[in-house]
Amino acid sequence: MKTLVDFLQTKEIEKSQIFIHLKCGTTEAFMLQYLAKKYMQGQDDVVVLDLLQDLYTDEDYKYLDYLKELKSLLELGWLHQQSFTPIKISELTPLELLNTAVGLSPSFLKLLQEGTLEVDLPDIKPYADHLEYLQDQFFRIELYQKMSIIRQNTHEHSLGIDRIQNKLQLLEKRIEERIAQTSESLVLDKFFKQKKMKDKEQVIFIALLREEYSATDASLREMNTLIDLISLDEYERIKNRSLLEDGSNLIGEGIIDYEEMLNPFGGISRAFYIVDEVLQSIIHPQKNKKVRRLKLNALMDEQDIFELIEPETSLEDVVLNAKTQETLENLMRQVDKEVISRLVEWGIKDKKSGIDARIIFYGAAGTGKTMTAYSLAKSLKRQVLAFDCSKILSMYVGESEKNVRKIFDTFYDLSNKTKSEPILLLNEADQFLSSRSSGISSSADQMHNQMQNIFLEQIENFKGMLIATTNLLENIDKAFSRRFNYKIEFKKPDEAQRAKLWEMMLPEGAPYEKDMDIAKLAKYSLTGGQINLIIKNTAYKVAVRDTPVFSIKDFLEEIDREKDANFDSEKSMGFLSK
Repeated sequence: MKTLVDFLQTKEIEKSQIFIHLKCGTTEAFMLQYLAKKYMQGQDDVVVLDLLQDLYTDEDYKYLDYLKELKSLLELGWLHQQSFTPIKISELTPLELLNTAVGLSPSFLKLLQEGTLEVDLPDIKPYADHLEYLQDQFFRIELYQKMSIIRQNTHEHSLGIDRIQNKLQLLEKRIEERIAQTSESLVLDKFFKQKKMKDKEQVIFIALLREEYSATDASLREMNTLIDLISLDEYERIKNRSLLEDGSNLIGEGIIDYEEMLNPFGGISRAFYIVDEVLQSIIHPQKNKKVRRLKLNALMDEQDIFELIEPETSLEDVVLNAKTQETLENLMRQVDKEVISRLVEWGIKDKKSGIDARIIFYGAAGTGKTMTAYSLAKSLKRQVLAFDCSKILSMYVGESEKNVRKIFDTFYDLSNKTKSEPILLLNEADQFLSSRSSGISSSADQMHNQMQNIFLEQIENFKGMLIATTNLLENIDKAFSRRFNYKIEFKKPDEAQRAKLWEMMLPEGAPYEKDMDIAKLAKYSLTGGQINLIIKNTAYKVAVRDTPVFSIKDFLEEIDREKDANFDSEKSMGFLSK
């Protein structure tokens, strides 16, 4: 503590042992000495006005002239504001500091205690093992975090950043030298070289790896936080976004992935994580796991029940009634991981289970039920196992009850084998959900009732996310209705929505006559499925012409033909089906 005593007692402040490290003038140094004495008296912080009035004269408010020196100490990192809502120092005017409280920063207290801020690193020696190497790498991320925090809260050219940057450079050089002296291959270093990962990509990866070891939820996983970690200014933030976007090396090579969820403010946030196979190879290198997680598509040939769907559209690509859209957004919020963790904490939900939701999409054919199910899966980064319920009676004659159990048993088997959480989609589930027969009935009715009872039992105990689509909600048995968490109606689109659907579906590269008017087409009451079919039929008709140009007349003819065909009674079309 000799340095501290020297600083407190010296009258010629520039001759104190630590003055050379302060990088400031004598006026600022006297302020620090004043605060150091207050600190020794048990006072952690001092109001700026009191500090200036104690040190300088009140005459003509001369003490106000010294506000700029005090701000300089904040920028250098020797002081910090004692405030619950700190403001960036670079954005503060000196006068705004007058009635705030300031205190000595941890960096200055360390300087008083040790007499220097130079890093005293141990001698260079080989890494004893993989964990010792990770320890240095995690300390490296800690320094990046400190720099990021300082950049956001103080002047970007502050001495605080310079000191940490020097420490970081020394550490990174030390890591390189220790690697060079280590005879055994270090798993993480070898991985970086194999994947040809650049410095900033390595920092992102190590930051996510540190989160896995520290078992935190999101402090370094969020996209903007990771970008801030490796960016010096706004230009670099924009440039570095490409490192975390689809098609980047990290995501394209299957090294990291992300979960995309609606946040409470209606926006979409991305939380990144290391892909499980990569993570296990780093955390448990001694196991050399050769068994890879099975993919769903590798198991599809082993069963004859489901169609595997890889969704191509997200909820942003769907045109829906405003009320339906609102309900879906609320659903997205309720399946957010943070919400799930609260439910587990409150004892409402089992910690071991994932997201549980049983949903009915109901509405007329062609209103977008199936496409929305796919789009919801895309937004949740899930695959879909789809089953056409109209096939259940014809799969194996006389074994329909058995087949109901087989649907769910196969779904659980595929999920367990692949350790994934696909969405179970039951299309055209009317016969499963319709009211059961009562009184004396035929053997066919008895079989149908038995099949429905088994289905009801399976729905009651279902774990995961299930979506059933149906045309008429009023025909649903009340016992089934109670088992579903969400019942979401799909209404026929209004004129404004139809205009948007026409605009989205019309082929972009096709030639159109000048009188082409989407508003005129939108006046016809059609579902999304009908619009899609009309556009396809019109395209086939126009494509065979010597001069293939789309006209408003072509579309109106197809609309009339579709209306005459009483399309609403058909079941075959889905919204934007291909």
